[in-house]
Amino acid sequence: MKLTAEYFVEGMNAEEKARAARVEAVLPALKEAANTVDQNGSFHQPHIKTLSEAGLLGLIIPQQYGGLGGGLRDLAAATFAMGSVCPSTALAYFFHCSSASRGLLALEAIEAGLFNDEEIPKVRDFAEKILLNMGRDGLWLANFASETVKSQTAAITISTTASKVAGGYRLNGVKSFGCATGVADRYLVTASLEGSKDASGLCTFFVERDAAGVRERQQWDALGMRGTATHGLILEDVFVADQDALTLPAAFTRCMQMSRGSFVGNQLAGIAVYLGQAWSIYRACLQILTSSTFGDSGATIASSPMHQQLIGEMMADLETATLWLRRQLELETAEPEILPKNEVVKRWRLCKGQVSEYGFKVAVNALKCLGTTGTNNHSPAGKGLRDMAMALVQAFPAERGRLMAAQMETDGAEQQQFGVKAP
Repeated sequence: MKLTAEYFVEGMNAEEKARAARVEAVLPALKEAANTVDQNGSFHQPHIKTLSEAGLLGLIIPQQYGGLGGGLRDLAAATFAMGSVCPSTALAYFFHCSSASRGLLALEAIEAGLFNDEEIPKVRDFAEKILLNMGRDGLWLANFASETVKSQTAAITISTTASKVAGGYRLNGVKSFGCATGVADRYLVTASLEGSKDASGLCTFFVERDAAGVRERQQWDALGMRGTATHGLILEDVFVADQDALTLPAAFTRCMQMSRGSFVGNQLAGIAVYLGQAWSIYRACLQILTSSTFGDSGATIASSPMHQQLIGEMMADLETATLWLRRQLELETAEPEILPKNEVVKRWRLCKGQVSEYGFKVAVNALKCLGTTGTNNHSPAGKGLRDMAMALVQAFPAERGRLMAAQMETDGAEQQQFGVKAP
């Protein structure tokens, strides 16, 4: 039996299939609650237990830390499959898994000799704390970096500050985006040391969900992806102990150097959520069209020339989106590397927008195919169109990605990944 994940990730080995089978086993539970998640606009709390008991909170955590030992291929396969049944849960799950990069990249940076003997114990301790939380302990982590501050020279600008106090740090700032607010057991927060003027001052902190001074920024009430708990954070004099902080100068940027792609190197798994949703929309639409008939002739709705034209467009658009993301996955996982990092990042700038736009076109044509019945908020087209609309704006629009790729191509001007707001 073909696993859902195999419709995207090809050539899985036995270990990858075994991990994908764990994902397949939880899909019915995620699907059953999907409409409730969308209607209520809230994360379905029982999913935490479902995913934790399946070992999936540690999907990409090495086995020595209690995880399943998967990699980016496994994560992309999982988010695609989950996205096909409940994209809100899949996106929140992706952001949990992205937290692992803060540990995995740190260990790679140590291995690469980017830290000296005095720094290594501090970096390793922090990295292993992340990995053990996710693997051995089965905890849900949330990753908060993004803020509303915009910059022409950085994809994400950090204005949240960390001030040194006795025994630790005080954090102050507002995080505008990051799934699982109030859901995750612990938060990973990126902040800049007070007085820092560039990315070398960026640091990472463990913040307890119920710590004094932590509250939601706003109640998430979006068009689509309504169950992600993307409420953001407000941090007001939040104390973080020294042992829960990684504040070595340029530690953050040194770790990020180990990424094969943009940012923390697993961003394509987030877009795989939307690809999974587009795939699901197409299949559901096709099933409806081929099982419904015209009242006068008895022929299937799918047999009409108009519907066949739209079906053909959906096929082409879905194939285009799939091939873009498959190629990006290959670029970021192939051994040996196919292209240098700057070329991989350039293609990621393009890929993200292409997948989003072609996936959205699938949803639009599904709506045309299903007519007024498809406008029901819980129909494959109606709900799917709302969810797919979020792909067009997540992080930044495709137009910005193409601009950045073109700048890299023509004058080598790559926008820095993280910046610090000037005091």
